[in-house]
Amino acid sequence: MRLALFSHCAIDTITLNGFTYEQIGGAACYGGLTARQFNFDVDLYTKFGKDFPMQYLTQNKIHFENALSDKLTTRFAIDITDSDRVLRLLNECEPIDYVTINADCSLITPIFHEISHETFEKIKKDSIFTLVDPQGFLRRVDSEKNVFLKHTELDLSNVNAIKVNPEESQQIVKGSNDEMMMALQKKGVEHVILTNKTEVSLLVKDKIYSISLPNKEVYDSTGIGDIFCSTFCCTMLKEKDFLWALCFAGGSAQAALDSKQIGLLKVPQKNAIETNASYFYNLVKYRSI
Repeated sequence: MRLALFSHCAIDTITLNGFTYEQIGGAACYGGLTARQFNFDVDLYTKFGKDFPMQYLTQNKIHFENALSDKLTTRFAIDITDSDRVLRLLNECEPIDYVTINADCSLITPIFHEISHETFEKIKKDSIFTLVDPQGFLRRVDSEKNVFLKHTELDLSNVNAIKVNPEESQQIVKGSNDEMMMALQKKGVEHVILTNKTEVSLLVKDKIYSISLPNKEVYDSTGIGDIFCSTFCCTMLKEKDFLWALCFAGGSAQAALDSKQIGLLKVPQKNAIETNASYFYNLVKYRSI
C-alpha cells in the first residue's frame, strides 16, 4: 500500500533539560519513517535545501522527486518544558509543488505554510482517504519569529480525518472540546481526533471514543503527533476499523514517549506499537453525544 505525505522536512534545534540537540525532523520524516514500519511505500512531497541530509530518506526507502530547493531547509528552535513546547522559526523553505498523486491515502501535515490553500484543494480531490493535521496552516510568527496560532478559514470538505489539539481547534471552530469536535464534523470530517496531552478522543457519527495514555514523564515530544497521524492512516487502510486505528495511533505515541529518545530515534518499532494497541483496545471508553 502507498502513502502520499505532504510536508516539509525540517532541521530542529531542540533544547531539553538544559541540553541542546540538532536533529532532522519535520512531519515528513516522522510520518514517513512510521509508515515504513507498517511496510507502506511512501511518496514524499516536500522541499528541503542543500543543508538537509537527503540520504537519510533514501536509506529508509522514502521516495521523493523535485524536493531540492535553492533555499535552505525549514528550521525551528524548540524549547521543551514537560509537555509544553515553545517554537521559533529560524528559516522557511519554499512551498511544495503540486503533482497528481497515485496513492491509497494522503497525509497532509504542513509545519509552516508550505501548502497553499489551492494545493490543499487539489490534493483532496485526488485522494481516496485524507487525514489532515492543520498545525502548519494555523501558525504565524511575531516580530521575533516566535510561533503562535491564528484563526484560519479551512475548507474541510473531502477530508476523512483530522487531528487537532484544543488550541488548534479553537483557531478553526469555537466552543467546548465536545462542541468543537462536533463543529469540525459538521464541516464534513468523518473522523475527528482531539488530542489533549494524555487524553485522546475520536468522534465518529454520534459517539466519542477515548483512551488515556499512561501518565508518565514526558521527554522529547517533538514529532509525536506526526507518528500518531501516520499510524492512524496506515491502520485505517489496513484494518478498515477506526477503533483499531485509534488504539494503534495511541500505541505508537506511547511507544515513542516510552523510548525516552531525542528526534527520529523515538520512531517506534511495529511490535511495540502492536503491544500497546492491544492494551488500549481493552480500555477504550465511549459515550454518546
